[in-house]
Amino acid sequence: MHIHILGICGTFMGGVAALAREAGFRVTGTDANVYPPMSDQLRALGIELIEGYSADQLALKPDCFVIGNVVTRGNPLAEAILDSGAAYTSGPQWLADNVLRDRWVLAVAGTHGKTTTTSMLAWILQHAGLTPGFLIGGVATDFGVSARLGKPHNGRSHFVIEADEYDTAFFDKRSKFVHYRPRTLVLNNLEYDHADIFPDVASIRKQFHHMVRTVPSTGRIISNALDAELTQTLLMGCWSEREAFASDQGWHFVGEHQVDFGGQRFGELKLDMPGLHNRLNALAAIAAARHVGVAPERAIEALAVFQGVKRRLELRGEIDGIKVYDDFAHHPTAIAATVTALKQRVAKGERVIAVFEPRSNTMKLGAMRARLAESVFDADRVYAYSGGLSWDVAEALRPLGARASDFKDVAALTQAIADEARAGDHILVMSNGGFANIHNRLLDALRAKAP
Repeated sequence: MHIHILGICGTFMGGVAALAREAGFRVTGTDANVYPPMSDQLRALGIELIEGYSADQLALKPDCFVIGNVVTRGNPLAEAILDSGAAYTSGPQWLADNVLRDRWVLAVAGTHGKTTTTSMLAWILQHAGLTPGFLIGGVATDFGVSARLGKPHNGRSHFVIEADEYDTAFFDKRSKFVHYRPRTLVLNNLEYDHADIFPDVASIRKQFHHMVRTVPSTGRIISNALDAELTQTLLMGCWSEREAFASDQGWHFVGEHQVDFGGQRFGELKLDMPGLHNRLNALAAIAAARHVGVAPERAIEALAVFQGVKRRLELRGEIDGIKVYDDFAHHPTAIAATVTALKQRVAKGERVIAVFEPRSNTMKLGAMRARLAESVFDADRVYAYSGGLSWDVAEALRPLGARASDFKDVAALTQAIADEARAGDHILVMSNGGFANIHNRLLDALRAKAP
């Protein structure tokens, strides 16, 4: 069977492509910008890529076109598909029909922490010998890939999936996660985001509740007890088993690291990832793994050797005592958690230099600008790149005074950071995009000035 994927170079659709290829489908695909590393990964799998959305791709005559949510009405190929009456579906629906059916699905949802928690959970199951399938919105270092089918274990197939609340396709405006029908559901948190498609947090809460409605009565929902929006979501109706984390009545820590549930202590969590947010991610993953039979002690053992996720405080290089990190943080809550976590890790007297690009649709629209300064408050120095934005980033950062600088040119920004940086500095670059390869530019600039 042949599928042709529109928007194939996105993280999610690229994962769908990899799963389809592994399952024996003939896979081809197209995107507006076919570029590494995803293009290299897909071609290595034997997937033919076409650049652009020309209508003549109808001549490929696949059994089905799989259309990503990056494709809108007016797209030449999408219009040709509709006019021709050819078969088409969305990525999440294809996944539900061809991969998730008859599997025990463990889904991780939330505004923040989805990728890390999903990676932790998949790794715990792998470490326990379950060989799960997974689809992650990033690359877990322990696996080196973002998606795989997995294998049955004792007659049962498990699949761990990052459950994204963004919409499915131009013809299906429900959140992607509504298609997944999990038996184990982690609800990490719920906050306003995606201002381009959601008018308010209540509309996101409604989508979360749509997913809650799909969990069977014998399924289990593991929810963050500290999150008021999740509490409201579950008050809208819940028909499944429930466990809380970050609560004395559920999964919690005694002291800093002792994992406790119901008065039983399972051991000390040793995690090579800084920040309370990551410890809570780990707690949720331990709870979810227990639902499929993995003992908490074994989950804790797995997390002690968990290597993390690319683009989550990933050290990209060190030059002359100056470290450069890459992180995917782009929402003020995630930015604040990341900055604070790194600040707590560095030695006394060492500086954290926060460098960020307001690139997400929510940030581009300026929906979070009032929270921008507070999100980077713990940084010793702040640099922003605001090229192409319609709102004043410098004004938003004014409460930080001389600690903050705004640039509209990446080259000038790079040079300014390199000129100021000194041994003992930790340069934290945050963006949900490539940020014009600023990480390597910074390392090159630091090499040029090194003795």
